[in-house]
Amino acid sequence: MGEGMTDAAQIIPQEARQRVTAPLEQAWTLPPAAYFDDTLFNLEVENIFCQDWVCVARAEQLPNPGDYVCVDLVKQPIVVARDMQGELHALSTICLHRAMPVVTGTGNGTRFVCPYHHWTYELNGKLRSAPMMEGVADFEPSACSLPRLALEEWHGFIFVNMDTNATPLSPQLTGLEALTEAYEFENLEIAETIEFDSPWNWKILVENFMEAYHHIGPHQNTFEPIYPARQSSIPDNDGAPWSFLHMPGVPHTEGQTSSFPNLPDDRRDDLFAAVVFPTFLFAASNQTGAWYQLDPQGPGEMHLKIHALVHKDMAPHMDAQGRAELRAGLTHVHAEDITVNQGPWRGLQAPMTDQGRLSLYEKSIWHLNQFWAKRLGF
Repeated sequence: MGEGMTDAAQIIPQEARQRVTAPLEQAWTLPPAAYFDDTLFNLEVENIFCQDWVCVARAEQLPNPGDYVCVDLVKQPIVVARDMQGELHALSTICLHRAMPVVTGTGNGTRFVCPYHHWTYELNGKLRSAPMMEGVADFEPSACSLPRLALEEWHGFIFVNMDTNATPLSPQLTGLEALTEAYEFENLEIAETIEFDSPWNWKILVENFMEAYHHIGPHQNTFEPIYPARQSSIPDNDGAPWSFLHMPGVPHTEGQTSSFPNLPDDRRDDLFAAVVFPTFLFAASNQTGAWYQLDPQGPGEMHLKIHALVHKDMAPHMDAQGRAELRAGLTHVHAEDITVNQGPWRGLQAPMTDQGRLSLYEKSIWHLNQFWAKRLGF
């Protein structure tokens, strides 16, 4: 961390750092280099993505013993697997022999077999066999295991952390849970998924997701008439690694049955968005939820999956038309957002661009910036 602090300070001048960490009413955005500088991205990998909790799957994606899902955690390929006793494990997929991935994609199996030299691993990562290794000094397969990540499930979402000594996640989300528990995310499941290659920095998307200020721009004919920007609010997070955006809605759901029976009547017309830093984004109205799954791959490269979440009792009864409408709705909203992700990405790289002032309606961006600054040692 000490070297990272020095490097970040060399790239971002003291005045710029002070602007970022000032109280919201006086605060500025991150400086442009925070989005496109290769060294700063590498520091993010080291100090954020290798040390913080990242959501990589939903529990319903692994319902049965033997199920597995592979994902990339920035530069680290991992697999989340449910062993034959039903326990979840998060493991590096990289073989201990010659660094070949032992598994890719999704599926079901009883073990992982490296396709290169057939080293075989149990679903909990323990090396089961290594052919033709007789005579190798001090080599004992039973003492070898794929590197393990910490794993924690929160309301159906599976989080992992490369730091196995990391502070548990759930206690850090107590305040957020109080704001979202009525939506019962543990009772939802993925109904549809759309994917986008997104050639811009991951923080641009997080920022856009977590403010309703832009409803007056790209969403002026979609969200703004229903969820007016001026009605939005963001509570204090007391320094916890999350932020919550409440978007009260004008009455528009009269006579509509909510998917969430515990949702108070005075919130039936509302929308919320939330983030657990760095990249876990989720949202819900009174009918459906959404999970934005981000895979940053470089300063200006990211893959995005948007998952539509519906109640588990509703999902089996959805017909093709209902699923198509879900996809179309998510696609339409994100299409409106693509322009205002692409534009800032180009603008931030322009030589005359500097930091900008934050609106009080962008408090979640300020929360993100405080998290980011702390992790990079400001």
